[in-house]
Amino acid sequence: MERKKLKLIIAIIATILIGIIGYIANDYIILGKNKTINVVINNRNITLNLRKPVIIEGEEIYISKQDIGNYFDKYIYEEKQNNQIITTYEDKIAEISLEKNEISINGTKKETNAHAIKKEDTIYIPIQEMEEIYGIETEYKGDTKVVTIDSITREQKKAIIAKDTALKSTTRIIAKTIDRVKKGSYVIVIADENGYAKIRTENGKIGYVKSNKIANTVVVREAREKEEQNKEKINLVWDYFSTYAQAPNRTGEKMEGVNVVSPAFFHLDSNGKIQENVGDKGQAYIEWAHSNGYKVWPMVQNAGDGMLTVTSKIMNDYKKRQELIDEIFAVCIKYKLDGINIDFENMKQEDKNLFSRFIIELTPRLKSIGLDISVDVTAPDGSETWSLCFDRHVIGDVADYIIFMAYDQYGASSNKSGTTAGYDWVKVSLKKFLDTEEIKSEKIILAIPLYTRLWTENSNGEIIKQSPVSIKSIDKVIPKDLGKKWDDNLRQYYVEYTEGSNIKKMWIEDEKSLKEKISLITDYDLGGVASWVKDMETENFWSFLQKCLTLE
Repeated sequence: MERKKLKLIIAIIATILIGIIGYIANDYIILGKNKTINVVINNRNITLNLRKPVIIEGEEIYISKQDIGNYFDKYIYEEKQNNQIITTYEDKIAEISLEKNEISINGTKKETNAHAIKKEDTIYIPIQEMEEIYGIETEYKGDTKVVTIDSITREQKKAIIAKDTALKSTTRIIAKTIDRVKKGSYVIVIADENGYAKIRTENGKIGYVKSNKIANTVVVREAREKEEQNKEKINLVWDYFSTYAQAPNRTGEKMEGVNVVSPAFFHLDSNGKIQENVGDKGQAYIEWAHSNGYKVWPMVQNAGDGMLTVTSKIMNDYKKRQELIDEIFAVCIKYKLDGINIDFENMKQEDKNLFSRFIIELTPRLKSIGLDISVDVTAPDGSETWSLCFDRHVIGDVADYIIFMAYDQYGASSNKSGTTAGYDWVKVSLKKFLDTEEIKSEKIILAIPLYTRLWTENSNGEIIKQSPVSIKSIDKVIPKDLGKKWDDNLRQYYVEYTEGSNIKKMWIEDEKSLKEKISLITDYDLGGVASWVKDMETENFWSFLQKCLTLE
């Protein structure tokens, strides 16, 4: 009986060993002759994750638009009006034709060896033509059917195989043999793992060899670190002086802690063209700002009557968007600006994705000359043309900063009196930016109001009028020695008094209420603060704000 059991165990072990040996041998043969084209991106085989197979036509390698979207540009876009593909990556925007062998990169056209093609409703992009845009090197290994794609910004190490050896699939004792690598062949070294080197062979295969089988490891390409443009929190103040008034003379003024000013230099006219409001006074303003170490990010506004329709026409036409982008690019160079603040409000909800496209297309043009881009948005909940017209997730992902204009919780058009910016409302809105819209905290700038509103109601509680009041003028507007009531939810004082038969109401913005809102910047590690608007502040406001931002 014991002998029979022993024979059975030996037979089972033998069967398993024969199976393993056969599997290894068979696997080696199959892997030597790939039936499908494998794609290796930055030393990772992503073939099984491809949505569409790679196409090889002559010397061209075509990868589907869906897969380009997964691995390079998630915002890649078919622009049907001109039958071309629009793709953006870091500081480049490119248009590649579906008809002609040409590509335009940041507005400059050049001839190519191939163009995008469409097969069975799938668009394919010639990946070699995208090397300059995506910062990559591509190669097709015809003998093994492997496409390798390497980012030129990543470190790359190479070594020489010191002795003929097997390339294994893992570092385990029993592992599949992927290939044989010969002495003297060059390999790319991916990593060192417990006495094994993970390598990529000359024919594109990835596996492991013992570390003592490689020699002369050399760094052939250093990693390029992306330089951070702003290492400190942004402290921005808008300087609004209407579309026709001249820039103010700020000579001799200093604002402690401020590092960005945003003057009202540019706006769209009724034809959707950029109108400048700079002139000699504006030039002097820029010189003043730079001499004080302030960056200049002027506003580009679509303010004014009829701009909802004008803005919609621009957003719905790729060429018009590019014309506007070209104009913005030109004024940035002309005035040696440091960035731009896009302040587009009152837009159609149905144009939400197209406004996002505008930001997607504008950003790389500004990045190409080292500029910052910030975009103003409202709270996530509100009207179609005021709030629902923004895709905050995309804007926050693409732009350097998304500025949350945390004010006018109850504004000029409100049929009910209320606070301009209650702490609880600001906090809930910020949580939506972070949790629902999934925007990185360091990209969010919290904009605070340097004003409040004085509401006048009749005896029936109906609003007769409302008036904005700057924080520096509040004590001049409300009666002296008026009792103030603190609201723990809003975290601000409230006053109410009668004037004749009417009731006056104000939710006060002062250092105490603003400090509560500013504390959210530290609590959520936001990118900074913005203040609306210059000349509404109290005498010591800038030093107060700086102290609030530096509190641990």
